[in-house]
Amino acid sequence: MWLPWQDAAIAAVVLVAALLATRTWAGRAADASRATAREVSVVLVLYAIWQCVHGLAVTHTTGAQRHATWVWHVEQRLHLPSELAVQRQALHHRLVVEFLNAYYAIVHVPALGILLVWLFFRHRDRYPPVRNVLAVLTGACLVIQTIPVAPPRFRPDLGFVDTGLLYRQSVYGTGGSGISNQLAAMPSVHVAWALLVAVAVVGISRSRWRWLVLAHPMLTVWAVVATGNHWWLDGIVSAGLLLAAMAGQALVAGGWRRWVPARPPLLLGAGGVEPVHGRVEAVGQDRLDGVGGLRDGHVELDPGGFPTPMRMRAKSSVCRWALIDFSPLCPASPPPSLSFSRPNGRSSSSCTTTSRCGSSMP
Repeated sequence: MWLPWQDAAIAAVVLVAALLATRTWAGRAADASRATAREVSVVLVLYAIWQCVHGLAVTHTTGAQRHATWVWHVEQRLHLPSELAVQRQALHHRLVVEFLNAYYAIVHVPALGILLVWLFFRHRDRYPPVRNVLAVLTGACLVIQTIPVAPPRFRPDLGFVDTGLLYRQSVYGTGGSGISNQLAAMPSVHVAWALLVAVAVVGISRSRWRWLVLAHPMLTVWAVVATGNHWWLDGIVSAGLLLAAMAGQALVAGGWRRWVPARPPLLLGAGGVEPVHGRVEAVGQDRLDGVGGLRDGHVELDPGGFPTPMRMRAKSSVCRWALIDFSPLCPASPPPSLSFSRPNGRSSSSCTTTSRCGSSMP
């Protein structure tokens, strides 16, 4: 059962109050707790808005059947596979239909939740863009869902069957009520979220098993079609919205980096760059993390030969776009390097993050 939006909003307010009450607490545990509570409160607010707006997405039923007929005719003109054929194949096997009914009803929300938790605790730098894309994607779906479209199971005249009612597994109540709006078929939020999960995992994880996540969107598409809950076109529109949201995230992030000065370098552990006996030496785990995790930069020295507070030019890469880091698929590149130059522009020394700077400061 969905958490009511009122309860989610109250929980978010409580978390915000706790953040304000503990803002003066110091320590790593306190900082980690505040960061987690802050993000949970943001997710709860977004969830409350989604649940509230979702219930108001379709305020009328006029035209739902006509729109469904239009979708059916468009799919035939595009020569898309028949949803009816997919459903009839599944109906020969009761266990298959029951599995698909359960997959449709249960899996999409836990899968998305697991993705967000995994990103937040294991890939914190990649979490914000995924969350932003999720918010934009879901909002775009809600906007389109204000136009009522009947799902295939509402068209028995075309031969479709409501498999949820057939095996008493329906998540919908009588007369169109229930935990979800039955006429919000276009586009499919199930497919949109499943594709987002797959794209994020494949693009961010480095495990050789990450490709198994592709089974999730495949099973989701099969489930929504075979159970009569969505048309093929619903999923196609969802995929288009995901691409648009990812493109928007990439454009906004790029524009932000062009106008906002880069942050100072993050010194990890004992890492850093410091002058040693007239030379510039790379110390420890010297890793230069710029805006968005880009690892190439430019450090200028002041007249005394010491690094000034970072003025870095982050080099964007075509191999890293929005949510996905395609760098493993791109040609190998040399390790990131630090280039040190005096104000007159002449280079005085350089080093890679894995080597010791060998040239001396004059």
